[in-house]
Amino acid sequence: MKAPNRHRWLLEPLEDEPTLLVRSMFSGLAVYLDGRMVLYLADRAEPWRGICVPMELGAQPQLIADCPALAPHPQLGKWLYLPESADSFERDAQWLVSRIRARDPRIGITPPLKKRPKARPN
Repeated sequence: MKAPNRHRWLLEPLEDEPTLLVRSMFSGLAVYLDGRMVLYLADRAEPWRGICVPMELGAQPQLIADCPALAPHPQLGKWLYLPESADSFERDAQWLVSRIRARDPRIGITPPLKKRPKARPN
């Protein structure tokens, strides 16, 4: 049996949100709110041990200014990354969750719709 994600405690403030959806994804947890992916709780070895913040590239400098421990992810630069090893990890992670609860428009992406395969003519 797989161990629970080490960052799952960050979901507690969101548990009363009716649109909260949490899905397993690549050995981590993808967190959705209002249909937008707002967090990825990474639970592997660096650089996948911490929190990934999906967002549009243009909003990154603003969020980094508010939370300097965030930086573009080294392998997935379109998202910001808060490594678990950061001295301010717990405080900054809680701040991010509070911004998500407040529906900060800088955080999150709307996942593309999956295309349905076209029916083949008979």
